[in-house]
Amino acid sequence: MERATVLGAGLMGHGIGELLALAGFEVTLVDINEEVLKKAMDSISWSLGKFAEKKTIRDEDAKAALARIKTNVDLEAAVADADLVVEAVPEKLELKKSIFKRLDGAAPAHAILASNTSSLSITEMGAQTGRPDKVIGMHFFSPPVLMVLVEVVRGEETSDETTDTIVKLVEKLGKTPVVVRKDVRGFIVNRVLGAVMNEAFSVVEKGEATMEEVDAAVKYKAGFPLGAFELADMVGLDVMYEVGKIMENAYGNVAKSSPMLEKLVKEGNLGQKTGKGFYDWKVGRPRISFRLAGKFDENRLYAIATNEAARLVHEDVAGPEDIDLAMKLGTGWPTGPCERSDKLGLDKLLAKLKELHEKYGEAMYEPCPLLEEYVANGWTGKPAGRGFYQYG
Repeated sequence: MERATVLGAGLMGHGIGELLALAGFEVTLVDINEEVLKKAMDSISWSLGKFAEKKTIRDEDAKAALARIKTNVDLEAAVADADLVVEAVPEKLELKKSIFKRLDGAAPAHAILASNTSSLSITEMGAQTGRPDKVIGMHFFSPPVLMVLVEVVRGEETSDETTDTIVKLVEKLGKTPVVVRKDVRGFIVNRVLGAVMNEAFSVVEKGEATMEEVDAAVKYKAGFPLGAFELADMVGLDVMYEVGKIMENAYGNVAKSSPMLEKLVKEGNLGQKTGKGFYDWKVGRPRISFRLAGKFDENRLYAIATNEAARLVHEDVAGPEDIDLAMKLGTGWPTGPCERSDKLGLDKLLAKLKELHEKYGEAMYEPCPLLEEYVANGWTGKPAGRGFYQYG
């Protein structure tokens, strides 16, 4: 593969374009107007300049990468000689499906068509084409030039050859691929993270802890880089809400989205970018007191993460190693949910889930059958010699 086209020149699109150019691809960046494309090229030029300034890359390599990127507002013309097309348009399934239909008619027969979706169906996009075997997910994380993880998502018809090609490409880009074996909504990271975020919201909605108490426990005891509510504000509550709705539509009450989140979105309080979300960003970054760290048991969130990880293993979406790797690289968690669970004890976490399920009767707390099976077999974690992993 030598020529790549990236559709969508926003933060994700132009970052992906920059990565491909650095890897030696001739890149065409596509968007609906020249103004967006100029802004994207300015951002790429600034980013490459920063890398050269910090001696991460040579100055001549930065200039050569920039020279390999051209722009176009004509989608059909831009993909006419592409070996790879990466779609990075807004997270709306109907929009993506319409684009894949157009791509199939315009791109060469050999071209691989990839989507940078964070949660939508690769299979449905592939069904719009006559080449579903060549349609695949490449879920980069923001910003693509800095984040290491790429979830490589197989649709139902995606071929082994296409998957292997994209895995090698991701490695060539200097990133770490994690293959998502089944096309489930949210893939790995957003499945686990979404469940944890929903539980954090739910705890506050139920009055069991304050927002600050949850965030203090998450940051200072669990060791996460950001508190749950702090992270939501930085991602954007509108983005969280949209992904949450996709998950709820796919999984029903197991992934029921937060009324508190919906209220803030409807009020236009979308987080850091609007100055207010869960926190008031107009007064600066939230100051979360270390003294509040003991007020909430962070392992309750790990119980939810464990349950979601068990579901992913049970559904053969991914194995424990890939789940842990994805969560560490994609979210900055200090340990993955499977390794953390094995250390804490699967029996203790299962007991917590059962306690919550009995108390609230909510589907999100219903234990995964695989987790119950492990505990029934005595596979309770590292001290027992087996949990998600085998030891010794």
